[in-house]
Amino acid sequence: MLAVTAVSASLAACGGDKTYATVAEKVKDGKTVVVGTKWDQPNLGLKKGAEPEGYDVDVAKYVIKELAGGADDVDITWKESASSNREAFLANGTVDIIFASYSITDSRKEKVTFGGPYVVAHQDVMVRGDDTAVTKPTDLAGKRICQAAGSNSYKRITDPPPDGELDLDAQLVGAANYSECVAKLSGNNLDAVTTDDLILAGFATQAAEQGGGNFKILGQPFTDEKYGVGLKKGDTATCEAVNKAITKMYSDGTAQQLFTKWFGKAQGLTAPTSAPTFEPCA
Repeated sequence: MLAVTAVSASLAACGGDKTYATVAEKVKDGKTVVVGTKWDQPNLGLKKGAEPEGYDVDVAKYVIKELAGGADDVDITWKESASSNREAFLANGTVDIIFASYSITDSRKEKVTFGGPYVVAHQDVMVRGDDTAVTKPTDLAGKRICQAAGSNSYKRITDPPPDGELDLDAQLVGAANYSECVAKLSGNNLDAVTTDDLILAGFATQAAEQGGGNFKILGQPFTDEKYGVGLKKGDTATCEAVNKAITKMYSDGTAQQLFTKWFGKAQGLTAPTSAPTFEPCA
C-alpha cells in the first residue's frame, strides 16, 4: 500500500488533479504522459524540432500506443532526461517513464523499476579516424577517455569487475554529456570516447554527414548494455504492460524496422530478430 501511494502521489504531480495508481492507468484513462528521452544523441534521441527523434523516441511512441490500448490520442510531453538526472526525474515525478539509452544495472535497479530491455547494445570505443595508437580497448591504458556525467561507461574501462570490466589506469576527462565528449574528441582534448555502440554509431554517422569530424569505431564490443524502460520504483503493473508491448513490437516486425531505420547504415550493427530476455519487474 505504501508503494502504491508513493507512485500515485508522484503521478498526480505531473498528471493534473487526478491521481493515477500507475503510469499505464494514466496513459489509458488520462490520455497523457510525460516521457523522458535524450535530446543530444543522434539516431537515439535528438531534439531537432518541436520534439526529439530517434530510435528510443520511436520505441517510446510504440509502447505508449500499446499502453493506451492501440489508441493514437495520447498527449505525449517530451522531457529531456540526461544520464545525470534520470533517477531523480522518476522519483520526483518530473517524468512518468524514460526511454533514454538507459542501461539496466544492479545499482540502478535499487532505485528504478525497469521494463524490458527493448534492445541490447554493447560498449565499444570511438577514436579519431587518423588515430593508430588505439586499436583495441586495452590500448586505453594511460589514455584520456571521457567521463560523461551520470554515465557508468567509463567504469567499464577503469574499474575491475563486477562494476567494471578492464581495470585500466586511464585518465578521465569530464563532460556534461556525450555530445560534449564527441566535441572534445574532435578537438583533440580526448583520445577516445567509450560507451554503447548504438550511441557511438549515431555520433559517427552524424559527423560523417555534417563533415564535422572523422571518427572510427573499433568494432570490438566488450559488454552487454540492456536498454530498459525506466519507471518509478514499485510500478510493476506498468512494467508488465511495457514488456507485453515490447514482445508485440518484435513479433509484428516493428522492432527490426525501427532498428534498420536508425542504424541500418552503421557498419557492424545487425537488427535483432527476437525480444531480449526481460528483467524481473520489481
